[in-house]
Amino acid sequence: MEIYFEGKKQVIALHHGHEIRTDQPVEGGGDDSAPAPFDLFLASIGTCAGIYVKSFCDQRGIPTEDIRLMQSVEFNHETRLIGRINLDIQLPQDFPEKYRDAVINVANLCAVKKHLLNPPEIEVTTSTH
Repeated sequence: MEIYFEGKKQVIALHHGHEIRTDQPVEGGGDDSAPAPFDLFLASIGTCAGIYVKSFCDQRGIPTEDIRLMQSVEFNHETRLIGRINLDIQLPQDFPEKYRDAVINVANLCAVKKHLLNPPEIEVTTSTH
């Protein structure tokens, strides 16, 4: 993955031919032209759980157009960090009762969540090009 800069506060990641654009809000000195990097981090949690839920339902022929994952966060004022991330899988009335617990279990298989629970080491170095 290559990371490069544009504009005031725009930071772009080039990964497998895709540009993943980020920016800062206006009050942070950016143009608010794209999500902030931390917003993408949060979105990766919900979308990762979402693909597991979608795949589970697709494999069983369960329609997904009325399923929503609602994500919220609880801020810890002592640490000044997010203390909890809540994911609520909103299911339609006709969702099969026998799969309600299973859909929670598959959402918990999310690879992003697994990495947060067992974080990798992050090493930062410099080099000349």
